[in-house]
Amino acid sequence: MVSAMSSTVTATVVQASSVFYDTPATLDKAERFLKEAAELGSELVVFPEAFIGGYPRGYNFADQSPRGKESFRKYHASAINVPGPEVDRLAAMAAKYKVCLVTGAIEREGYTLYCSVLFFDPKGNYLGKHRKIMPTYSERLVWGFGDCSTTPVFDTPYGKLGSVICWENRMPLLRTSMYAKGIEIYCAPTADSGDTWVSTMTHVAMEGGCYVISPIQFCRRKDYPSPPEYLYSPSEEFVTYDSDSIIWAGGSVIISPHGEVLAGPNYEGEGLFTADLDVRGEIPKAKFKFDVVGHYSRPDILNLTVNNRPLVPVIFTSSPRKSKDKDGECKDT
Repeated sequence: MVSAMSSTVTATVVQASSVFYDTPATLDKAERFLKEAAELGSELVVFPEAFIGGYPRGYNFADQSPRGKESFRKYHASAINVPGPEVDRLAAMAAKYKVCLVTGAIEREGYTLYCSVLFFDPKGNYLGKHRKIMPTYSERLVWGFGDCSTTPVFDTPYGKLGSVICWENRMPLLRTSMYAKGIEIYCAPTADSGDTWVSTMTHVAMEGGCYVISPIQFCRRKDYPSPPEYLYSPSEEFVTYDSDSIIWAGGSVIISPHGEVLAGPNYEGEGLFTADLDVRGEIPKAKFKFDVVGHYSRPDILNLTVNNRPLVPVIFTSSPRKSKDKDGECKDT
């Protein structure tokens, strides 16, 4: 709760690749990074988008051939159920290293996959999840669409914590809804390692008056299966590929509510990047100048309505059954 908050929290972004098609090995890798982060004194650790389960880069997922279908089968098998045994293991890691853990994960519900973010407190409690509401480009061939029933902001000992994934951060109405929930530590795991991403995150930090933590995977071609099983591009079927070539350059960053870059961006390789967040000290100073859902809003002329009900494709209803009460009268049950 806010009253129990310390003055600062040490936050760490993890910049690392998944072990594609091998979720147990990815969880082992996550634990190694968590251990290292805990040894640095980290209290909040944030992993990249799709870290558990992997990000579906490459040509295979745009291919409806038998190879493409087999790729999806393996990808589906690498995803996790929420709740499930992998979630239990992540919770145990959070408790073991006494950290608040936030991680991207590919969530499996039936035969549909979702790009999700999972939250755990330092006692090992699973807090909940955010499902990406808008997959980008070819992601829509692989991932389903979330809704605003899973856009939570959690009141933690370190501040109000939530997540917006990748190019969801370009959706101003979604950002506004998160600001309205009071988000203070804004986790933005992404697959965008482009030149403009730090500018986007700086804008979000200043617009929301919040700390922004944006982890990005760093991957080489060898972090994915080799051809011909897995094609990063169609040309790999015909030419020799470079297993050490960088296909995901990282660029993880932590930014203050004033737009100051506190850690990163780093494009050198895998690693941990850490900064101290003074939530109680710095956020009020930022909000003094600009509070987008407070004193700098105009609800008399501009307002937003958010549907936060779960959206499901099928609703089953039943006709009420008749029964007799003790007086012999029929009633619905």
